[in-house]
Amino acid sequence: MARGRIVVLSGALKGKTFDIEGPLLIGRNPDSSIQLDDLQVSRRHAMIEPTSAGTTLRDLGSGNGTFVAGRRILEYNLSEGDVVQIGPIELRYEAPAKPPTEIDKDGSNVRFETDLEGTLQASSAANVYQTFFTAPEGVVTKKQLESVQKRLQAVYEANQTIASERDLKKLFERVMDQIFTLVPANNGVILLKDDKSDELVTEYVKSDLGAQDIVISSTIVNRALNNGEAVITRNAADDSRFESGMSIIAQNIASVMCTPLLHQDETLGVLYVDTRGTTSAFIEGDLEMLVALAGPAAIAIKNAQYLYKLEMAYHDTLIVLANAIEMRDHYTVGHTWRVTNFMMAIARELGWDEDKLKQCEMGGVLHDVGKIGVEDSILRKPDRLTDEEYAKMKVHPERGAQMMRDVEFLAPLIPYGLYHHERYDGKGYPFGLAGDDIPIEGRLVAVADTFDAMTSNRPYRKGKNPDAAIQEIQEVSGTQFDPTCAEALVKAYRDGNIARIMQDYLKGEQSVACPFCSTHIGIPEDAQVGAIFQCNVCHRRVKLEVRNEAYFGELVSETEVDVATPTPAK
Repeated sequence: MARGRIVVLSGALKGKTFDIEGPLLIGRNPDSSIQLDDLQVSRRHAMIEPTSAGTTLRDLGSGNGTFVAGRRILEYNLSEGDVVQIGPIELRYEAPAKPPTEIDKDGSNVRFETDLEGTLQASSAANVYQTFFTAPEGVVTKKQLESVQKRLQAVYEANQTIASERDLKKLFERVMDQIFTLVPANNGVILLKDDKSDELVTEYVKSDLGAQDIVISSTIVNRALNNGEAVITRNAADDSRFESGMSIIAQNIASVMCTPLLHQDETLGVLYVDTRGTTSAFIEGDLEMLVALAGPAAIAIKNAQYLYKLEMAYHDTLIVLANAIEMRDHYTVGHTWRVTNFMMAIARELGWDEDKLKQCEMGGVLHDVGKIGVEDSILRKPDRLTDEEYAKMKVHPERGAQMMRDVEFLAPLIPYGLYHHERYDGKGYPFGLAGDDIPIEGRLVAVADTFDAMTSNRPYRKGKNPDAAIQEIQEVSGTQFDPTCAEALVKAYRDGNIARIMQDYLKGEQSVACPFCSTHIGIPEDAQVGAIFQCNVCHRRVKLEVRNEAYFGELVSETEVDVATPTPAK
């Protein structure tokens, strides 16, 4: 079976194709599989052949070189669409169709292989960092000084860019972008230690080679991680010390650099970069540049991790408050979580950015926090409220605002709770505001809150059909609701973005009720008893159990494993 084919793009053989069923010799000799009659082409110029590592292109010591995508190669594993230039003639490699490959469960396409330690050059990262700032010895030329100045300026500007980012995911991207700007890398990987397992986790991958697996050396990574060393290999593809079949050769790696991410006495992880299939190997100055970036990158990563933990603590504290509301008002169990999810869907339709969406989520969690100050006899009444009882219930928006007003970081969340019972026509409470005088946060919650109240079951009535509820929302748009927010909810519903959030949407199918928020969760088709999956609404983890020949869900802790994906809503 052919391992793809070569298509000639220019020259006398333009349009000709050659199936790769065995070795293809390219050159001027008449016995060549692909004869290129040009003086810039050597008699035996290059070879293309199927190998265990893929379809390999190898230069045979040609005078003018073999190039892929403008870069000279010695040995290179061809990928779909690669354009090979030999003299003035271009050839394109077309790979055979192949079945999809399985991606690692963490979503990355990075895997490790082992190499021989004798192929590495390593030194203390601290020493490399110091040499970066060492002045040249002896007579210094103007050109040398300019070079040093440019390097320092480049690192300074990169550090400024890295230091300005606080979001951890965006920070990884910025760090790698700066590395690619300063050194000639094809692939870059950030690996960090997991807090619980202490194992390395792939946090970010950048590659300019398309959708290919990135195979990296576990030996190199372990030297950097465990010994605090900055590691470099140079001209690996032309290094006789590498045995055939080793990962560095098999992956066309011409050069590798890896350095630890050090913060004080802690090693957070490593930065790894490589070049592939070219003779443009890294030099000592590139390693110095990488180590110079790794120091401030580690500080920025640690700060971002601290900030993330602080945000999680803040988030978890608010969740505790929301849980307190749910426990007291058990007739509307799950209401907080469904409303929050409806709000997020509306906010996305309105084009809110990530920071505003985070605030929206927390505002949804706390929009009913004032109910903590309402009497149990009212909150838990199974029948409709009397006018007197309803008047007492109506104070909960102001109670919630009073609870939060003295806490600075909660101040942006107050409008979500304080104004969510105002009406667009001015007939709401507590202030009777109308139109755009109602803060957008309150207008948004009003639509989400009412939609959940309409579609959820209560002790004294069954929830409405969602289509009927949507029609009613449209009918009162412009009177009860802000038309823009109402339209956003309708669009989110019709696009299928909120159906799965509704309490009983999956009740008629194979499902179990979430023990925490009562939302029905679809049971995966291949799920076995004991499988763990996640609620679409409150995101709690639920274990599938069976009792009296009936399925039910049981809440489980975050430490239990074997998570299955819930059946998607249709």
